[in-house]
Amino acid sequence: MAFVLDHQLALLFACFVAGCIGVAMIFRRPAGSKAWRLADLLWVVLGGIGGVTAVLAGIYKSDSSLLDRQIDIAYALTDAFDRDAARFRLRYCETGSDADLRILCDKVEFLSASTAGNADLPLFLAITESSGTLRALPLFSNQTVPDRMSDTDAFGEAAFLAFVALDDTTRPALASLRTEQPEIAADFQILASTYDELIAQIRRLIAEWEFLRASAAILVLQTLALCLVSFAAPFRLGKSVAELR
Repeated sequence: MAFVLDHQLALLFACFVAGCIGVAMIFRRPAGSKAWRLADLLWVVLGGIGGVTAVLAGIYKSDSSLLDRQIDIAYALTDAFDRDAARFRLRYCETGSDADLRILCDKVEFLSASTAGNADLPLFLAITESSGTLRALPLFSNQTVPDRMSDTDAFGEAAFLAFVALDDTTRPALASLRTEQPEIAADFQILASTYDELIAQIRRLIAEWEFLRASAAILVLQTLALCLVSFAAPFRLGKSVAELR
């Protein structure tokens, strides 16, 4: 798959040249001959295959573009959560010595470690990557998802970090602080809710990511279909020229 996607332009050009050679071999035939009718049929069949495959690839790329936007949002939310968690630690954990507060501070440390580790997942790696000018062209833009997903072979629960924000230790401490220091309890509750929503969103993204990764072969089929169209196009052009003579 990687070879086809990495050499799209060369394959398209080679198929076009092969089609031109084929046209040159039958160009001396009259316009109404069987050879030209077969050339026209070849164009219709291969063009139809290319059109259907292009529609399927368009749906795939639309889904992948939507996933990219969702990943950007999740990454931004992860960054915002890390800032809020750091603010919580600086505001309450640096000077606080209450036992219940220490439990919440330790939990925030675990949650921050979780989001920091998940920010390095292959799901988020391409956000900071820059693409060359050639790869930004429409012909090469469909390589983005397969290239990013090639790192997901080891993508499993072992690489994904998630903790329970409110467990049997955290709940009593939070309940105690609600009466003694309600501001701290409220801030932690917001952090815990944000963390749970963020983890749920990342889980959904992982499921969508894996689905698109399993369907990435459609891009190879698109390239092969375009190669068939490139091969057939000279036959249709040659038939038109032959009819004008």
